[in-house]
Amino acid sequence: MKSLRLLPVVALVLLAACSPTSKTAGTSTPTPADAAGAAPVATINGRNISRALYDYYVKSVTNKAASDLTAEQRTQLLDALVRNELAADEAVKEGLDQKGDTPAALELARLQVLPNALGEAYFKDKKVTDDELKAEYDTQVAALPKTQYHVLHILVKTQDEAQKIIDQLKKGAKFEELAKKNSQDTGSAAKGGDLDWVSPSGLVKPFADALVAMKKGETSTTPVQTQFGWHVIRLVDTRETTPPPFDSVKSQVENLVLQKKWKAYTDELEKNAKVEKLLKG
Repeated sequence: MKSLRLLPVVALVLLAACSPTSKTAGTSTPTPADAAGAAPVATINGRNISRALYDYYVKSVTNKAASDLTAEQRTQLLDALVRNELAADEAVKEGLDQKGDTPAALELARLQVLPNALGEAYFKDKKVTDDELKAEYDTQVAALPKTQYHVLHILVKTQDEAQKIIDQLKKGAKFEELAKKNSQDTGSAAKGGDLDWVSPSGLVKPFADALVAMKKGETSTTPVQTQFGWHVIRLVDTRETTPPPFDSVKSQVENLVLQKKWKAYTDELEKNAKVEKLLKG
């Protein structure tokens, strides 16, 4: 049952960059490309649309450089960019940049683009060493649950339903048949309630707590409640957890190392800043 398994919460090393917001109508601050002499791709009411903005827009839309597109495609994209600029300018004229959720959305865009730029600059010359990778791998392996569990379960809506199933099992009913007939977890029900091999850390807590307290071959004697409903659980077998080979997870381990480096860096930024968190609760 996929909903029983908790998705790992992993901090992002870099926030995804979003499309740049247009400047207030009437401004004409040159971009670095403009300053270097690159000709603008268009003007709108006397304001330049820079080649740098156009190239970034093309790449964000097509994932290709403008030079890799046909002349017709480049023209279509320029038309679209101009229309977006015109629409953005009109929104500013009408004061929409100061209304509703728009100010927060614009600020969030800034908080996505600039941390991304900082992250790219921070990691530019920071290579993860083999020693760091091996140390992180060892840390993750040590934190793995030592035991995996082969589990069957039946999920129903009420405690009474679950208790009736337990009573039927005590009288000799087959678990797999009752699961196929009664379980609300349609994914595992088709397999007789089989969740295959799972680790307690990947399950919701009440289910995991009940599971680890059971012996092989045992069925829960009382219904187990989670946010999904009421469960009847059977522990089929247990086995020792076998960690994945280092080479097969090397890229994931590298990401973990980078995440920790980024967290340490941003922790230091917060430590050196004067921060007062006013939100209570």
